[in-house]
Amino acid sequence: MVATGGLVTLAVSGVASLFMAWAIGAGSSGSTPFAPAVGANAISVMRAGFLVGILGLLGATLQGANVTEAVGTELVGGVELSAVAATIALLLAAALVAVGIFTGYPIATAFTVTGAVVGVGMAMGGDPAWGKYTEIAALWIGTPFIGGGVAYAVARLLRADSVAESTAIPALGGVIGVVLANIQFVFFAPGSQQGSFADALSSRFGGGTLTYAVAVLLLAVAVWGLLSYQVRRDPDRAQRQFLLALGGLVAFSAGGSQVGLALGPLVPLLGDFDIPLTLVLVGGGFGLLVGSWTGAPRMIKAISQDYAALGPNRSIAALIPSFALAQTAVFFGIPVSFNQIIVSAIIGSGFAARDGTGEVSASKIGYTVFAWVASLAGALGLGYALFSLTTLV
Repeated sequence: MVATGGLVTLAVSGVASLFMAWAIGAGSSGSTPFAPAVGANAISVMRAGFLVGILGLLGATLQGANVTEAVGTELVGGVELSAVAATIALLLAAALVAVGIFTGYPIATAFTVTGAVVGVGMAMGGDPAWGKYTEIAALWIGTPFIGGGVAYAVARLLRADSVAESTAIPALGGVIGVVLANIQFVFFAPGSQQGSFADALSSRFGGGTLTYAVAVLLLAVAVWGLLSYQVRRDPDRAQRQFLLALGGLVAFSAGGSQVGLALGPLVPLLGDFDIPLTLVLVGGGFGLLVGSWTGAPRMIKAISQDYAALGPNRSIAALIPSFALAQTAVFFGIPVSFNQIIVSAIIGSGFAARDGTGEVSASKIGYTVFAWVASLAGALGLGYALFSLTTLV
């Protein structure tokens, strides 16, 4: 039987986790996925906040396990976070994210949570997990260059006179189909395992590399064909639908990644309680949903208007690498900031404007990068200091 004290500490940590989920929903996962679509006047701010909440809940439930377990158990070696440590890490990270929400600057959530968890873990006497840090650093450093670079290239492609939009948009849809075929879901595999559409279809026909490749190709061709048909009927409508579909995919991916930042510190505390991880993911996803519905509109406006004035084509260019990078992070269980992903992509696609309409704000970029670095360093230092103080009381 679990002691009453253990239930109380779990409850306190759970409340801190829900607060963090709300802050994430109001900030990165709630504001960034549809920001380019809002900037392109394809959807209203309030409707974007509503949809991103629903899709984030689904992503958290179906894809949240990898990042949740990584944040909870793989950032520090040799120790498990105590209830006090988890609560300090969650409250500290949420407070820093809340500062970003109310000041209009997108604090990188993954930076604050990772820094806070590593800080309290080191204060407990834990060992640095250098292997995991290398993976995280590679993705964090590479994201601005990959996301911004791909967004720039796609935006230039869509603006090129030599490539018809009726050809480019379906082709890009086919690329999205390839990514979709390889995304891991719990309902494509037995038990708690995960599998992709290509895995499931390939296994029904004997498995093997060839059948897997055929399954991927089938989905890619299906998406390409659908978009080709829509572009022939109504190019403007097809462009808008593609943009909104990309926003929805990014919102789903945001839920799968960002819920782990809120729930990860709770994982070591669940060992003495018979609570399924899926149930915890649903609770975290609900926290994201409430945050998206109540706090996201302010940040959606800030991101969609303050960084670059994007049209539909450059918005599509921003969302394609954002979706791919988000799913890469989910697959490898790496905590990643959606603010960093989407802002880098928006900047890259904004620079693609040859007529100066991108209106990329250099000062806003500089302040944002400073906020990212400061949030990581501040969370790590404060996490270490605050937990150390609790041992002296």
